[in-house]
Amino acid sequence: MSAEDKLKALGLTLPQMPSPIANYVRFKRVGDVVYLSGQGPRKPDGSNHTGKVGRDVGWEEAYEHAKLTGLGLLAAMQEAAGSIDKVEVVKVLGMVNAVPDFADHPKVINGCSDLFVAVLGDNGRHARSAVGMGSLPNNITVEIEAIIRVL
Repeated sequence: MSAEDKLKALGLTLPQMPSPIANYVRFKRVGDVVYLSGQGPRKPDGSNHTGKVGRDVGWEEAYEHAKLTGLGLLAAMQEAAGSIDKVEVVKVLGMVNAVPDFADHPKVINGCSDLFVAVLGDNGRHARSAVGMGSLPNNITVEIEAIIRVL
């Protein structure tokens, strides 16, 4: 089953890619390696999910935000490679806008990691860092960036 078929089976669709809000590009390709700029969780209307995880948002809700962010990253992968069937995720950096004593950063970023594996299979397995931040742009709950390889 293709990655696009897996998305459909999960009832998911890739979002439209937003324009960068500052002086950067959505991705940078160097040979067969693509560096994807960080993204946050976007609502269907284009606004962001915001708040401090561990105070305004629980880890379960933030997990869903990380999953939404993963969908945006899959859309960037499709744009960069022409098809998500032609990508392998190499490395993910997940940043969680969390209160200082929050300790479940990996549980939150699993929302993205679990999505990548569900859609891409073994090509979605990756090295990863999941870290807490004192703040993130526009007060988003999570920001995730990725490095992929085009097959």
